[in-house]
Amino acid sequence: MKTTKYFAEQVLRKRPYLDLAWINQVLATPLRREVQGDGRIRHWGHILIAGEARPRYLRVVTLNDGETVHNAFFDRNFREDAP
Repeated sequence: MKTTKYFAEQVLRKRPYLDLAWINQVLATPLRREVQGDGRIRHWGHILIAGEARPRYLRVVTLNDGETVHNAFFDRNFREDAP
């Protein structure tokens, strides 16, 4: 997986609970994709965490190439049924 320097140095330090397998899963089978105004691409996917009853939604932001990961975080406001 390709990542930005920001992701490697800042995001993983701030969010050590992130599993790179989750990020790969979201990129491989996103529920939704959306291009931001700056060209970056948002990918959302649901993640099942052991011991939790409900899935969480992980947002992965890539550069405009669609594969270089720039950011990732759980998105509490994501709704599958919203356009």
